[in-house]
Amino acid sequence: MAKRILITGSIAYDLLLSYEGSFVDAIKGGSIDRLSVSFFAPHLKRHHGGTGSNIAWNLRLLGGDPLLVGTVGTDGGEYCALLEERGIDTSHVERRKDSITSTAIIGTDNGERQIAFFHPGADSLGSWPNLSEDRDDITWAIVGARNPVLMLEAARWCGTAGLALLFDPAQQIIALSADELRSAIGASRGVICNAYEWSVLSERTRMQAEDILRTAEFLIVTLGDKGVELHRKDSKDSEDSKEVIAACEPERVVNPTGAGDAFRAGLLFGLEKKWDLADCCRLGAAMGSFVVEIEGTLLEDLDREEVWERATRTYKQSLPSL
Repeated sequence: MAKRILITGSIAYDLLLSYEGSFVDAIKGGSIDRLSVSFFAPHLKRHHGGTGSNIAWNLRLLGGDPLLVGTVGTDGGEYCALLEERGIDTSHVERRKDSITSTAIIGTDNGERQIAFFHPGADSLGSWPNLSEDRDDITWAIVGARNPVLMLEAARWCGTAGLALLFDPAQQIIALSADELRSAIGASRGVICNAYEWSVLSERTRMQAEDILRTAEFLIVTLGDKGVELHRKDSKDSEDSKEVIAACEPERVVNPTGAGDAFRAGLLFGLEKKWDLADCCRLGAAMGSFVVEIEGTLLEDLDREEVWERATRTYKQSLPSL
């Protein structure tokens, strides 16, 4: 019987803007200290988003059983109702009446580069719930970007509870000290971040992949349309065994926002099933390829057979059967 996956991260509304030019052309490195730029974005959409809710949503579409922990504000009731309609447990989502729900403003250029601003809203006032009665039903947990104090509390709770933890510091790498990052990494079975985040995490902690693998079982670095870099201990000599897994090509690209969260949902689904890590990454990549085909981060529905078929076409091998 499938066990639950604890997901803690932001629950937010996304304002998505599209810039038809290139951010690179507009931002000149020689004058970065006097930066003052404006981008004309003719396309604006408001969507449901947030790392925690995105992962929970996609995991549920796959047939997983997410337990979502996060915080919403005065405008979050409708979002919680939507999540509940999809079968996502929101009993540990804190509802606050003294702030609005977190909001992300994300600009994307014609090269899929992104500039984002995030207002934490109610999450900055949130608290960690009592999950003692849920512990025995949980097999994996992911600590994603949200209030950094609560991220650390979540990592400590998972460590004390003996849960397999996937640490995903993302944008909050710069909000956590080097010691705090090392502590969370030390409590984790796996670490995941994108290429830019990995460069910052490595610099701040002075840790390379082999350092991560002294305590964690794997490190995953997502590379966008270049695929995924999977580091894990070689079973024979405990050295870093690196594998690059190609991206799963979508039929079209509309907006890349949320693809990383979809990847994490697929990864966690496979981890709960005790798949090989490479297969977990292939499913994650296939899930991400569907999300980039839509405007927004939440797929309306999902045909799991189609996901498996797309992965098979890309990787010339089948994912494990359900």
